[in-house]
Amino acid sequence: MTDENLQIKTAKDDDLQSLVGIAPENGVDYFVRCLQEQAAGHRLILLAWQGQSLTGYVFLNRQPRYQPFRRLGIPEIQDLFVIPGCRRQGIGAALVAACEQRARQEGAEQMGIAVGLHAGFGAAQRLYVRMGYVPDGGGVTYDREAVRSGDMRPVDDDLTLMLIKDLV
Repeated sequence: MTDENLQIKTAKDDDLQSLVGIAPENGVDYFVRCLQEQAAGHRLILLAWQGQSLTGYVFLNRQPRYQPFRRLGIPEIQDLFVIPGCRRQGIGAALVAACEQRARQEGAEQMGIAVGLHAGFGAAQRLYVRMGYVPDGGGVTYDREAVRSGDMRPVDDDLTLMLIKDLV
């Protein structure tokens, strides 16, 4: 269950150092680019705050690279991250729910999300199923491109299954 002190807010430029602080492996340039895409209206960055501490973030991408989502106007939740010490407290679910709410407000009837296939994504796989996401029927993708039968791809963070959920 989430802490009643949890607040989900839209990221501002002033949040850059906090984002880098909880996910330094992404680097400053990554978050600068994401904030620029938010300013251009292509993505929304939502932050989970508990008091003065940033505990997680998620992106709502309004222009996903995955062509079936893009073609159908389906926004995609991306890069859900909760700091390790705050996991299994409902923060990830709250961030996903906030994306869904925003997408509904913007008129979306469906939401998309990708999930990695290796065990490191086990918690995310279970979360997304609990929240009503199902495979979109396009099969496995690698870097958002369909993997065909017989193709060989590494089992890394780019090997994903695309999921979808009806919002209406």
